[in-house]
Amino acid sequence: MVQDIRSSLSAASVRWLAGLKDIWRVLRHRGPSQFQFWLIALLIGIAAGFAALFFRKGIAALQAWVYGAPDVDYLHSFAQGLPWYVLVSIAAGGGLAVGLILDRFTPDGRVRAVADVIEGAALRDGRVEIRAGAASALASFITLSTGGSSGREGPVVHMAGVIATWVSNRINADGITGRDLLGCAVAAAVSASFNAPIAGALFAMEVVLRHFSINAFAPIVVASVAGTVINRLEYGDVTEFTLATPGALQFYVELPAFLILGLICGLVAVALMKAIFFADRVGNRVQRHLHLPRWLRPAVSGAMLGVIAVWYPHIIGVGYETTVLALTGGLLLGQAVIFTVVKTAAVAVTMGGRMGGGVFSPSLMIGALTGLAFGLIATAVLPDVSGTHTLYAFAGMGAVAAAVLGAPISTTLIVFELTGDWQIGLAVMVSVSMSTALASRLVHRSFFLTQLELRNIHCAAGPQAYLLALIRAGAVMRPMGDSRCASLEDCQALAEQGLGIRASASLEAAMPVFDRADVAWLPVLMEDGGSEEIIGALYHVDALKAYNRALAATAAEEHR
Repeated sequence: MVQDIRSSLSAASVRWLAGLKDIWRVLRHRGPSQFQFWLIALLIGIAAGFAALFFRKGIAALQAWVYGAPDVDYLHSFAQGLPWYVLVSIAAGGGLAVGLILDRFTPDGRVRAVADVIEGAALRDGRVEIRAGAASALASFITLSTGGSSGREGPVVHMAGVIATWVSNRINADGITGRDLLGCAVAAAVSASFNAPIAGALFAMEVVLRHFSINAFAPIVVASVAGTVINRLEYGDVTEFTLATPGALQFYVELPAFLILGLICGLVAVALMKAIFFADRVGNRVQRHLHLPRWLRPAVSGAMLGVIAVWYPHIIGVGYETTVLALTGGLLLGQAVIFTVVKTAAVAVTMGGRMGGGVFSPSLMIGALTGLAFGLIATAVLPDVSGTHTLYAFAGMGAVAAAVLGAPISTTLIVFELTGDWQIGLAVMVSVSMSTALASRLVHRSFFLTQLELRNIHCAAGPQAYLLALIRAGAVMRPMGDSRCASLEDCQALAEQGLGIRASASLEAAMPVFDRADVAWLPVLMEDGGSEEIIGALYHVDALKAYNRALAATAAEEHR
C-alpha cells in the first residue's frame, strides 16, 4: 500500500515538473512577444483615443468659430437667429472645401469610413488607405463643422484604422496581427468618442472584425480602456446624455408595445439607409448628366443643406440638442415626426453629396425621435398600462441605431453607456432585437455591408463569399513545363474557345468558368506587350484546395 502511494506521488511529481517546464518554455519563447503585442495595443489605443478626442474638440472649436455660437451643444437654438444667407454660405463653403480636398487626395472623390475599415479587416490584412483616409478625416471634420448632417463615429473609426495601418506596416504585421491591431484602434476610438469602453470593445469585434476571438479580446479591451481613460481625463466620468429617470416599464403588459416599436424602428432604419443609397444614385446621375466636376458636388449638397437649415437648424451636425429634447420629452408629436423626416432627408443629402461623416449619431437622433413619436401615441391610447413616453424614445434610439449598424449587442450596450441608465434593459433589448431582425432581411445585414455589396465586395455573407477574391490564379496554377500540367497544345485549344483566365484574375472569377464549361483545368494567360502568353494551367481541384485552406485558416483565426 505504501509502495503504491509512493509510486503515485512520484508519477504526480513527474507530471507537475513536466508541466512547469512547459510553462517556462512558453514564457521564454512566447512571453516577450505577447508582452510586446499588448504594449503595442496599449500605445495604439492611446493614439486612437487622442485622435478621437482632438477630432471632437476640433469640431466644437471650428463650429463655435464659424457660427459664432457660445455653446455648440445648443447650436441649433443659436442658429435659428442667424440670417439665411449665413447658414447657406457656411454649408456651401464647407462643401466646396470638402470637394477640393477629396478631389486632390482621393482617387474617386469618396470619403472613407467604417465600410472601408470592414473591407480592410476582411480583404487587406487589417490595412486601410492612409493617404485617402487622412484626406477623408479632414473632409469629415469640415463637413461636421460647417452644417453637414452626419456623425463623427465614421471618420473617427477610419482615423483609428489609419493609425493601426501605419503601425502594422512598420512592424510588418501579418494578417492576424494586423486585424487585431485594427480592432484595438477601433475600440479605443469608439470608446474615447462616446465614453463607452464596453461597447467600444464589442463594436470592434462585432462590426469590424466580425468575429469574437478569445486571443483578440484581451488586447482590444486594453486599448478600449485606454481610449476611455483619455475621454474621462478631459470630460470626467460623465455620460454623453444627462437624463432624468425615463420611467418604469409596466413589465409584461407593455412588452408588446416595444415589440411593435422595434418593427417600426426597423422600417425607419431601412428608410434611412435606402434614402442614402437613393441620394447617392441620383447624385451620380445628375453629376454625369450635367458634367459636374466632382469637387463641386459636395458644394451643391452643402448649399441644399444650408437651405434646409434655414427652416430646420436641427439638422446641423450630430444633433445633440434635438436628441436630448427627444429623450426628455421636450418635443410635441408633430415636431418629432417632422424632424424625423427632415433629418433623414438631410443625412441622405450629406452622404449622397459625398460630404463625409458617419451614420451612427444621426441614427441615434432619428431613433430617439421615432421612439418619442410612438411613445406619445402609445401612452395616449393606453395611459393606464404604459410607462412614460421618454422610455420609448430611449428604446427607439437603440433600435434604429442597431438596425443601421447591424450591431445589436454593441449598440444595446452603447445606448446604456451613453445614458448611464441600466434599469430598462428589457425594453431596449426587445426593440433592438426586432428592429435588427427585420432590417437585416431588407438590406444586406447593415448599412456598411450594403455599401460594400454595392461595390461588389461580398462581406455580408461571410468569409466563404469573399475569400475566393483574395486568391489569384497565378498563385495556384501549375506552371507550363511542370510534369503535372497540361500540354501547351491542349491549353491553346481551350484558350481558342475563350476559356482562358489571366494570372492576375481571382478564383472568384475562375470558379464560375469551371462550372459553366465543365472542364478540369483552365489555361492561365499573362499579358506581354499586348499579346497573351500561356504560362500555366489552373486546375479545378487546386483551386478548391486553396479555397479550403483559406477557409480553414479563417476558422482557426476566429476560434483561436
